[in-house]
Amino acid sequence: MEASGLVPVMTFCGNCNCGCPELSIDNGAPPERRMVLTDDFGQRVRMSADQLRDLMAAVTSGALDQALSAAGI
Repeated sequence: MEASGLVPVMTFCGNCNCGCPELSIDNGAPPERRMVLTDDFGQRVRMSADQLRDLMAAVTSGALDQALSAAGI
């Protein structure tokens, strides 16, 4: 679906005009592809709302930070 069909939810950063990552909802997509993360280069990752909730849980619990640290990032 074209970007015009996406409903913006949140912009991450938003303090510049450099094309910050965004979270959008594509209500016309199948449920397993409805949530859309677009990076600052225009690349997209699509996932279900449940997958996004799992990602958010990993972030808020600190599990993502631990995994990134273990990977040397």
